[in-house]
Amino acid sequence: MIENPRTGAQAIHSKPSQHSLPCYDYDIPNPTASSGAKTLFRILSTVPVSELETELTRSGIPPRPECVEDVLKLCYDSPAAAIKFFGWAGRIAKHTPYSWNLMVDILGKNRLFEAMWDAIRTMRQEGVLSLPTFASVFSSYCIADKVNEAIMSFDVMGRFGIDQNVVALNSLLSAICREDKKMSKAIEFFERVKIKIPPNADSYAILLEGCEKEGNVAIAKTTFGEMAIRIGWSPLNMSAYDAFLTTLVKASQTDEAIKFLKFMKEKDCIPGMKFFSNALNVLIHQGNATHALSLWDIMVGNGLLPNLMMYNGMIGLLSDKNEIDKAFDLLDEMVFNGVFSDPLSYNAIFHSLIKSKKVRGVANFFFEMKKNEQQPTHRNCTAAIKMFFEGDDPEMAIEVWNYMIQNHVRPIEESANALLIGLRNLDRFTDMRKFLDDMLDRKIDISESTMSKLKSAFRRARRSEQDAFARLARRWKPK
Repeated sequence: MIENPRTGAQAIHSKPSQHSLPCYDYDIPNPTASSGAKTLFRILSTVPVSELETELTRSGIPPRPECVEDVLKLCYDSPAAAIKFFGWAGRIAKHTPYSWNLMVDILGKNRLFEAMWDAIRTMRQEGVLSLPTFASVFSSYCIADKVNEAIMSFDVMGRFGIDQNVVALNSLLSAICREDKKMSKAIEFFERVKIKIPPNADSYAILLEGCEKEGNVAIAKTTFGEMAIRIGWSPLNMSAYDAFLTTLVKASQTDEAIKFLKFMKEKDCIPGMKFFSNALNVLIHQGNATHALSLWDIMVGNGLLPNLMMYNGMIGLLSDKNEIDKAFDLLDEMVFNGVFSDPLSYNAIFHSLIKSKKVRGVANFFFEMKKNEQQPTHRNCTAAIKMFFEGDDPEMAIEVWNYMIQNHVRPIEESANALLIGLRNLDRFTDMRKFLDDMLDRKIDISESTMSKLKSAFRRARRSEQDAFARLARRWKPK
């Protein structure tokens, strides 16, 4: 691990924390900047570059090391002002290695590469050049889509007195793999230097994460195989295993991922919840219930307990695939694993039952939802009302409507119209009038189409019914 030369603390990583890469917290907001630093930055932001030195001196604020660093962190969008400020401050007090590295990063991120190398040469003369400087260079070149230049920078490190060690190797690999569609470049470089610089577990993890990002299954398999031979197996290498397995799942090679999982279990290297959560999410989006269940069984069988989001995802998937019995099994299992269902869990199953037109099943599950205080969605209520009418159970349709009124399920307009149309199709004139009267009192919007159909139906009713409907119709106001 390369230490921050300003504080002696470990540098902040730009890759996940398991990779020991020498990176600073460059180009980030600095809310803790001192008032002096903020005043100096205001000068840099408002004064022409040609007048900066005069105004900076006139401010009377001494450019102490931490103040200089705070100002530079604010200057990523103002490279010309940063250069002027850096020169002014450097004539008053010696810059810290951290300030130099910030300046190199500002120049690189603004693609001022010639000036960046001038600064690096000065740093060498000052004796403050370090590996984090080159980590910044690698990042700047790769962001600028100049991977070849980043690799050439690695090749000349030795001339500047910086060792080409595995941390430097990983820094460059990380910079390359963060960019899109650069895995072939990363592998080409890796193959060239790995004999001279033996890679470590982090090297392979970075490459495998790059493969996952790019979806490059072929390179992932080759890299993983080489890692198993050269590095061996260890639970400490979980980020690499997670990336490899996720790459397979995303590429719809879940059968192979499951084979690797079983083998990894023998090596005591079963992945953690992060992998299973990500992989299940992929399979759910793919609609792959078979493999999702296989992965679920492996996860639970290894003592990893799913959370509510994972349960809901699986219940939703199984419900969509009409695997209702398995969805019910998961719903019943939740409480035994300390997870309490929510309306999303119930509504997924309720929707599937409605879609399957299982009238008794929908009715029973609706009552279970009421008992467990799990409110159906307004869309499910509308669909249930329509299905109950189609399934010759109008009383259950009315039951659902009454529930919506009593429990303030909103929006309600679509369900109201569905109820009226269902009653109209059965010529239940008295119920039509009763519910329409109540809906008008509640100022629920009834569509023009629905009113037209009701009017047509009432022509078949007794004269008294027609007159009663006519009075209601006069209260209706089309939207």
